[in-house]
Amino acid sequence: MKLKPLEDRVVIKPAQPDEKVQGGIIIPDTAKEKPQRGEVVAIGPGKVSDSGQPVKMTVKVGDTVLYGKYSGTEVTVNNEDYLIVRESDILAIV
Repeated sequence: MKLKPLEDRVVIKPAQPDEKVQGGIIIPDTAKEKPQRGEVVAIGPGKVSDSGQPVKMTVKVGDTVLYGKYSGTEVTVNNEDYLIVRESDILAIV
């Protein structure tokens, strides 16, 4: 991948939405919700604090994370969908 995030940004590969619900009902594409879970595939170097000290990133490549429903910017690289978010938009590491 040739996507290198800057500062405190994180590139996430969103998880695929579920095709069926527990009862076996198949969900059509138009009714699927956007996933809120994904895998971190790249991280930036981190922010620099007001005092000039670097702030270390909390997440690392390979982490599975939960993020806000409408956060980030969706991009497509080599026919793969990715989401670029700030580290502060990540809600939890699973």
